[in-house]
Amino acid sequence: MKYLAIIGTNITDPSWIENYVDNVTPLLLKCGGKYLTRTDKIELIEGNEKPQFQVVTEFPSRQVALEFYNSDAYAPYKAARLQGSDSTFILVPVENEAV
Repeated sequence: MKYLAIIGTNITDPSWIENYVDNVTPLLLKCGGKYLTRTDKIELIEGNEKPQFQVVTEFPSRQVALEFYNSDAYAPYKAARLQGSDSTFILVPVENEAV
């Protein structure tokens, strides 16, 4: 089953972003992931707070998503993201693709 990783980010120090994008994109693609969107054009319809930036990626499975997230290759970029932002990273199964 495919999984979406939904990352909401409020950037506190932008110095990590260019290096993150340049290096994480190939890691993501190598493990079979793909970006569905990376944007700051977010419209809050409900709730109290929207992130400054939203990323949605698709992985072939939960296992692959977790392997990516916990990999040694991703670790320094994850650490930079966590140090330079307030982020959420959630996994959501794609349960009904044929709607």
